[in-house]
Amino acid sequence: MFEEQPQPEIDALIKGDPEFKQLYQHHQKLDKKVMDAELGVLPVDDTTLSQMKREKLAAKDRLVRMYAARAH
Repeated sequence: MFEEQPQPEIDALIKGDPEFKQLYQHHQKLDKKVMDAELGVLPVDDTTLSQMKREKLAAKDRLVRMYAARAH
């Protein structure tokens, strides 16, 4: 998700900001569920999969904004 950002900075945010940590973990869980659904391991209908993808994207957008606000 944060491929261009140094991992130590991300780790520091996860440790120092409970809101960031919770949202980051939520995004990671959604990412796994979406991947499992796309692979056929997690049986979900198309509507649910689309909803999970939208929620995952919204979480990522919020994480990126939080990262940008705290990194500067």
